[in-house]
Amino acid sequence: MLNKFFGLFSKDLGIDLGTANTLVYVKDKGIVINEPSVVAINQKTGQVLAIGSAAKNMVGRTPAHIVALRPLVNGVISDFEVTEQMLKYFFNKAHEGKFNFMPRPRVVAAIPSGVTEVEKKAVIDAAKNAGAREVFLIEEPIAAALGARLPIQEALASMIVDIGGGTTEVAVISLGGIVLSKSLRIAGDKLNEDIIQYARDEFNLLLGERTAENIKIAVGSTEEQEELLEAPMRGRDIVTGLPKEIIVNDVHIRKAMNRSVKFLVDAIRSTVEETPPELLADLMSHGIILAGGGSLLRGLANSIQKETKISVTVADDPLTAVVRGTGFVLEKLDELAEILVDTDNLESPK
Repeated sequence: MLNKFFGLFSKDLGIDLGTANTLVYVKDKGIVINEPSVVAINQKTGQVLAIGSAAKNMVGRTPAHIVALRPLVNGVISDFEVTEQMLKYFFNKAHEGKFNFMPRPRVVAAIPSGVTEVEKKAVIDAAKNAGAREVFLIEEPIAAALGARLPIQEALASMIVDIGGGTTEVAVISLGGIVLSKSLRIAGDKLNEDIIQYARDEFNLLLGERTAENIKIAVGSTEEQEELLEAPMRGRDIVTGLPKEIIVNDVHIRKAMNRSVKFLVDAIRSTVEETPPELLADLMSHGIILAGGGSLLRGLANSIQKETKISVTVADDPLTAVVRGTGFVLEKLDELAEILVDTDNLESPK
């Protein structure tokens, strides 16, 4: 009875709770929130000052007592209370413009494959404490495959590689379940770290995270480009302590990221090698689909194709594939119940 009552005043939400960005899908409306998973906190008072885009703008620009935190590390919750505050903010924002003093939505949340029972429970508890009345979990590769409109419920193999901020999910899916999967800690954030380390080692230059990410987007690649791409790299000279700018090109950044990219491509290849022959035949016909922000790295699809001998395609709007998948589940929650993560055994006795 209460469930129906709250349903009248709340919108069902699909959420991609990512290390770098959080996206929220509202049933019958589409994606309404796409903001960084960052929370700015005043350490003296414990007060939350900003969440999302406003908080990310503060990174590296705040007094010592104000810190901008990312409450998720490698796709899992590392700071429970801050994650709860962030979710509450996004839930309320998704319900803006609707008479609702206390949103109590049903939520479908995407989680990395292979997370522990404790980590699954943390997502459920954080969402419920933030105001959700019911929480359903779906593994990110399944959500990304649904968002990419792959026929995952058929007796046909689909392979999805979701390259996010904290993790890369590699999975072969058939009959609505994951046949093979790998969850790697090599993703967008690791590539940013590689660029920061390279700048320090090669140019004695100390970079910030945002600067490294902007350089990766501007000139990052895995293969030689037709034209040389260049971008300014601005930071602090480690020797003098003064500001310093140098011009770097795609060759430099490719060298910086080479080890991580090779590890990523090798992991995808080893997943293909472990795939049963019948399913491998399907993959050869239908190819590998890339999703997530990391799939936009220049030349990556081609590098994977060369290594696996299977065609590789980037999904339409890869950044939103996972959250669109959660939205697809929301629209057909009863029909797709079997592809959700079983959470019955996670409920702790009251």
